Amino acid sequence: MKQAPISIFQKISFSALVLCLTAGCVRGQLGQNVSGQYRNGMVVCAYPDASQAGLDILKKGGNAVDAAVAVQFALAVTHPQAGNLGGGGFMVYRSASGKTNTLDFREKAPGQATTNMYLDSAGNIIPDKSLYTHFASGVPGSVDGMVQAHKKYGKLKWADLVQPAINLALNGFKMTARLAKDINGDNAQFVALNPGKKYLQKEGGWKEGDILIQEDLGHTLELIRDKGRDGFYDGKTADLIVTEMQRGKGIMTKADLQNYHAVWRNPIIGGYKGYKIITMPPPSSGGIALVQLLKSVEGYPLKRWGFNSDSTVQVIVEAERRVYADRSKYLGDPDFYKVPVDSLLNTKYIIGRMANFKWDAATPSTAIQPGSFVGYESDQTTHYSIVDREGNAVSITTTLNDTFGSHVFVGGAGFLLNNEMDDFSSKPGVPNMYGLVGGKANSIQPNKRMLSSMTPTIVEKDGKLFMVVGTPGGATIITSVFQTVLNVIEFDKSMQGAVSAKRFHHQWLPDEVAAEKDALDSITVQKLQQKGYKFKNRGAIGRVDGILKTQWGYYEGGADPRGDDTKLGW
Repeated sequence: MKQAPISIFQKISFSALVLCLTAGCVRGQLGQNVSGQYRNGMVVCAYPDASQAGLDILKKGGNAVDAAVAVQFALAVTHPQAGNLGGGGFMVYRSASGKTNTLDFREKAPGQATTNMYLDSAGNIIPDKSLYTHFASGVPGSVDGMVQAHKKYGKLKWADLVQPAINLALNGFKMTARLAKDINGDNAQFVALNPGKKYLQKEGGWKEGDILIQEDLGHTLELIRDKGRDGFYDGKTADLIVTEMQRGKGIMTKADLQNYHAVWRNPIIGGYKGYKIITMPPPSSGGIALVQLLKSVEGYPLKRWGFNSDSTVQVIVEAERRVYADRSKYLGDPDFYKVPVDSLLNTKYIIGRMANFKWDAATPSTAIQPGSFVGYESDQTTHYSIVDREGNAVSITTTLNDTFGSHVFVGGAGFLLNNEMDDFSSKPGVPNMYGLVGGKANSIQPNKRMLSSMTPTIVEKDGKLFMVVGTPGGATIITSVFQTVLNVIEFDKSMQGAVSAKRFHHQWLPDEVAAEKDALDSITVQKLQQKGYKFKNRGAIGRVDGILKTQWGYYEGGADPRGDDTKLGW
């Protein structure tokens, strides 16, 4: 059959399309929606059903905070490894008009906590007492955090935001292969630490596609839906928490629950090559550390050196070494300890910290101590990034600490308790479960918030929203966010490319570079080994979830392939 002649209009359109594709026009240059980019909003989080819950709220007219509340409670159902009612976290908020705020809903030490509560009579740490016992849990902050966030910024009715999680708990949801594997892998601990309870247990184990129904958790969520804060910190749920504490001879009381309140704090603001960094203040160490890291490398030509080249890696590692040394001494709960924020963020101080860096050899961590300044007075979490139609954005990281927290369920309520008390310095100079070393600034005191590495962050460019980013990962959170920001700004990666890129990590002590498989090529490793750098292979580093606003106004998501993370937009 003879083909119809091509019109001049078709020729022009085809030529424009070819030109567009070769010029990178898949990022929206023709003003049309392309795969993975959306105009009206986006949710990126750790589990597909939770992402869907958030997106549904956006489509109903909810804003980013409304969607965040829905996602938080949905993750408590679908992502028990880290999503939670019994944990805490941080929120960084930026309105469409550029106003910023941060919410600290980090857990607090119970009122009966003592500095040496995890030490034996000889002053040695009692193994696992701060990890897998009823003594491991701080007072949860997640529910109050969501209540406070909604009260200040929410639009839709509270009950409508909690209901999706209730539906997921009572009706069930399909398990992914990863979730089934994680629960099966920790089954022995669930059985050992929860006599008489059957939560997350199944004879023969779980498999992909199984429907997980959690009736007690669903009814707990119904109380939160109907009574808000009082549905958790008072009444039946609070009584169940205290009963659970008494069962395991823990120290959290009804008064601890009733006295817990999230705190609004001023964000840490920094700059990097014209970009504005909006991030979390103490008791998160992440915001200060992130700004320090960016300022430490700002003067080096990373773009010219290239992604994960030997020079790039060397500068990043040396910056991380120094920043984590500062973290060990100066960062803690600002309500209990005077954190020298201005001194730590002083550009002259940060650049001075890099002064003893030498290209020909690694700087031993034994030669690096926390910095000093005049006038100073002595890996489980989850993250979600959301942007709504108007351009309001939230970056929230929330945690139980270890995967499945303390592994202790609140009997009758169906949710896991955290083991965040391990994030305190149980003994100065002795590392916690993530190998992080701390001192007096992060010592245990009653009602004090433990130091965190969580680094929820929002980035602006030219006064406009540019990026929303964060990750779980314990000690690696800070460096994962740092490298993801650099991947976009310096190495021109898409949001998905920046999130998927292989990562490495250094935290001062131990003095080694932990790297994912194939993060660095053999020649790069060899060059750095010759200079004295030590490398350790490890599994996945972080699970970054981010959103980038492209120059054409679209939202482009990055969902970490290291997990079940899912990006959805409209």
